[in-house]
Amino acid sequence: MNNNSETLIVGLAQIAPVWLNRDATVAKVVDYIEQANQQNCQLVVFGEALIPGYPFWLERTDGARFNSQVQKDFHAVYLDQAIQIEAGHLAPICDAAKEHDIAVYVGTIERAADRGGHSLYCSLVFIDSSGSIQSIHRKLMPTYEERLAWSPGDGHGLRVHQLNPFTVGALNCWENWMPLARTALYAQGEDLHVAVWPGARRTTIDITRFMALEGRSFVVSVSGLMRKSDIPQTIAHYDAMMSGSEDVLADGGSCVAAPDGSWVLEPIVGHEQLAVVTIDYRRVREERQNFDPVGHYARPDVTQLFVNRERQGVAWFRDEADRS
Repeated sequence: MNNNSETLIVGLAQIAPVWLNRDATVAKVVDYIEQANQQNCQLVVFGEALIPGYPFWLERTDGARFNSQVQKDFHAVYLDQAIQIEAGHLAPICDAAKEHDIAVYVGTIERAADRGGHSLYCSLVFIDSSGSIQSIHRKLMPTYEERLAWSPGDGHGLRVHQLNPFTVGALNCWENWMPLARTALYAQGEDLHVAVWPGARRTTIDITRFMALEGRSFVVSVSGLMRKSDIPQTIAHYDAMMSGSEDVLADGGSCVAAPDGSWVLEPIVGHEQLAVVTIDYRRVREERQNFDPVGHYARPDVTQLFVNRERQGVAWFRDEADRS
């Protein structure tokens, strides 16, 4: 990357997963990274929980029913198809990022080995242009029925990264509504915010512009897409899940707002697309003149935020060999 450039070319990959198929979805992500490279993108972003997909069955198959065999069947498949960083499941994406010198944010469902390997986290992974995983942000609070499938995350991934002149940070879906989570990123100098979603224009159309105005930053919202035709008929309990289901389960809504709240890219609805925008850092400097949420318009003598970025665990072990 040209670190002297004032601009950044960003790709928004609004795509559907190959639902509940980790390896096929990873291959699709790699294909879109290659497409983004052809359009000279320096950053490409994919939606929330894309690999291996969002748990759409929960609200369609009585997901809160305790000890349900239907829910156990879905959960077993979800666990099997979730990613584990330590197992190298994202290696093809890392290799593509390195080959094409492009940074990547990708939403995943993580079967976290450091939490026993059988609970799931909605994890947003940042891979830099050298192909190295730099942060794994586990969603702080799953939303509503998501709590039936996903575990609460922690603050370890509340980190920012340097991309050309921009400082980029990211949050999953409704944690973008959490003022203190946003502030944790602002305080680290964020001026490019990435928000990832499973896919809904009704969700992105207001908050994208609001966050841009609040942070005086560019905000890139990237959504997934899911249509009835994207649900494989081979899955167990297909008929139960699809009974009465609408044709479009997630309609997209990917968009970009500038630091003054104006649209750079209005929400894209209803189809897969790699949208490409060029953003100019000068716009950040202009809008910070009258408001800077953690700079000249902050009062740390009155209010401060404490952020715990320790990766949370259940047990800490000290062996005999650890003694010095």
